[in-house]
Amino acid sequence: MKIQMVDLKSQYNHIKNEVNEAILNVIEHGQFIKGPDVKIFEEKLKSYLNVKHVIACANGTDALQIAMMALNLKPGDEIIVPVFTYIATAEVIGLLGLKPILVDVEPDTFCIDVAKIEDVISPNTKAIVPVHLFGQCANMDDIMDLAKKHRLFVIEDTAQAIGSKYTFQNGTVVSSGCIGDIGTTSFFPSKNLGCYGDGGALFTNDDALAEKLRMICNHGQKVQYVHDIIGVNSRLDTMQAAILNVKLGQLRNYENSRNQAAKWYDELLCGLDWLEIPKRRANSTHVFHQYTVKIKTGKLKRDAIRVEMGKLGIPTMIYYPIPLHQQKAFDTENYPLGSFPVSEALCDVVLSLPIHTEMNYEMVQEIVRNLIQVHQELK
Repeated sequence: MKIQMVDLKSQYNHIKNEVNEAILNVIEHGQFIKGPDVKIFEEKLKSYLNVKHVIACANGTDALQIAMMALNLKPGDEIIVPVFTYIATAEVIGLLGLKPILVDVEPDTFCIDVAKIEDVISPNTKAIVPVHLFGQCANMDDIMDLAKKHRLFVIEDTAQAIGSKYTFQNGTVVSSGCIGDIGTTSFFPSKNLGCYGDGGALFTNDDALAEKLRMICNHGQKVQYVHDIIGVNSRLDTMQAAILNVKLGQLRNYENSRNQAAKWYDELLCGLDWLEIPKRRANSTHVFHQYTVKIKTGKLKRDAIRVEMGKLGIPTMIYYPIPLHQQKAFDTENYPLGSFPVSEALCDVVLSLPIHTEMNYEMVQEIVRNLIQVHQELK
């Protein structure tokens, strides 16, 4: 059987008629930019997440940049981010002349280690960007407490965790991305809610922030040709919105499918002394954008496993092979090797196995059977 990291073609086949009709409707009405489907999508997603405002934009990286622009951050202001994440989270900080302050992550959930945040807060610190990595929420109870204590903004990066829910200690349940001042997400095709191109969105419960975010997305204008602030050109095009309207109706089913695949993996991998399955945070649901294990026998064995699995036609991925502080794009002199031991160790042992909405038990069984066999043969 053909095994893929993400099987978008099979997923499309199940919603083919609805997607084709949605695309044809856009072609018929001809409003390819700011068409009615965009507003419909924003309203539907707003209801799905139970948030006051959803502002669609061109992609997830734009969403992060626009969020920071809306908060009136100035060059030199410091933004706290996890060191174990995709570069986009920190990239926009550099683009705006801000300063990324890197923090190590928890060894089991892979999310930012809140215990290490307060040590790096300074008078120049203005915001924290928790990344809800691989599909579950960071420790938002403590992050929000810290933000309140130090008067910091919170920008949630929920590109990998849309649909996940966080339960606070007081019992309140909130969707990821709807907890801090602003939430951001990506609709890149492989995401849990993905379009057939690029797309993104911002979430907020603040009316004034929502108005400013919408203006920034549209060249800084609220009224056409009246530009009150500097903005950008970042719009979700109508065709992608139409596709997302169809897929949003399937998102809960997609989440259930991913969790079922993760459960099968857990059952088949549990008990192996050389592998650690993903941990679920007790107060967060998990939507399993990635199913990421740790190969405890080390980097050489992990890399060899990946090569041999590839020869067998089974793809795997390493998210992420290099932490931010070792990327040439950043000032590595401030963070020598050893600065973030947890993240540096994770980069040597993490391995993401195929997981998507179209997986069945036989696929998971085949992957696990080959994974165990390859590990044994490499001893």
